[in-house]
Amino acid sequence: MTCDPTELAVPGVRGLAPYEPGKPIEALAREYGITDIIKLASNENPRGPSPRAVAAARATLASVHRYPDGAGTALRERLAARHALDPAAITLGNGSNDVLDMLARAFLGPGRNAVFSRHAFAVYPIATRAAGAEARIAPALPPDHDDAPYGHDLDAMAAAVDDDTRLVFVANPNNPTGTWIPADDLQRFLSTLPEHVVAVVDEAYFECVDAATYPDTTQWLERYPNLAVTRTFSKVHGLAGLRCGYALSSRAIADLLNRVRHPFNVNAVALAAAEAALDDDDFLAESVRNNAEGRARLGTGFDALGLACIPSQANFVSVDVGRPATPVYEALLRRGVIVRPIGGYEMPNHLRVSVGLPAENERLLSALVEVLRA
Repeated sequence: MTCDPTELAVPGVRGLAPYEPGKPIEALAREYGITDIIKLASNENPRGPSPRAVAAARATLASVHRYPDGAGTALRERLAARHALDPAAITLGNGSNDVLDMLARAFLGPGRNAVFSRHAFAVYPIATRAAGAEARIAPALPPDHDDAPYGHDLDAMAAAVDDDTRLVFVANPNNPTGTWIPADDLQRFLSTLPEHVVAVVDEAYFECVDAATYPDTTQWLERYPNLAVTRTFSKVHGLAGLRCGYALSSRAIADLLNRVRHPFNVNAVALAAAEAALDDDDFLAESVRNNAEGRARLGTGFDALGLACIPSQANFVSVDVGRPATPVYEALLRRGVIVRPIGGYEMPNHLRVSVGLPAENERLLSALVEVLRA
């Protein structure tokens, strides 16, 4: 009798579906024979990486036969200086996803639960269930909400917390909606959480935000010892392919994360590139400017087509195409334009469109006009 490996897996893993990333350019080229392709699907920096980061990465290649500094000392010290923290309060990850997974492994398990919003980042349920814990999904704000349609309903999230809750995930801004939470509202929410709950504020898109009331929650770490803030070099810094992210927290939380962190989890090239990227203020400023202008252009373009989009503070805009989005997505693929359908987030009529370079944004809008007319 042949054993089914699925039956051997732990229950949380048996119930999971694999994470589905945005379609790679190479895959579309193979499948459709298209060569002129733009990718606006994975919230990457369309300008590429910082030239300083590229130079630092190249300089590291000659020594890749050696293991990297497993503690990431130089990068942690640079981040600590920037945030006025002890380096021992910083945990590096192979992307911020890695840190989110560490948090789940450190604090979750059978009989415990994590709370997060409907339409929130897909890694939260994956990390929670893989740790054997219950994923407790709070209702989101309604689609017709004035400020944050499909956004986090903090009251509903607070109501879902109980004695067995150990983590609450808050994405600010949220992926895939782009919605965000003002400082006063988030601070009020954190103040309601009991001491046995660790609040994880995921700020992967921190640099993209220009809203005046958006908080820098790293300034709150002393006030909330049960707070962990995660950030990444994958978005505005343009290092998605190298995978480098980090958490800022109390030293006690960081110590626990380091107990479950895999050895040498951030490679030497990523460490060097991330450290150099922190120095390239001009590149960062130009990337932020391109994002703000492109995000506004996508918004006005969708509005001109009569399509409702969710107000975003990230580097993407989610738009309701007024019909099932998958056929629209597939028709755009045939025109060499990759975006992201988000039916997996229970938003079947929406496409998430990453901000591109100006010409890429215009090409997407023109292609969308053709598809919707057809």
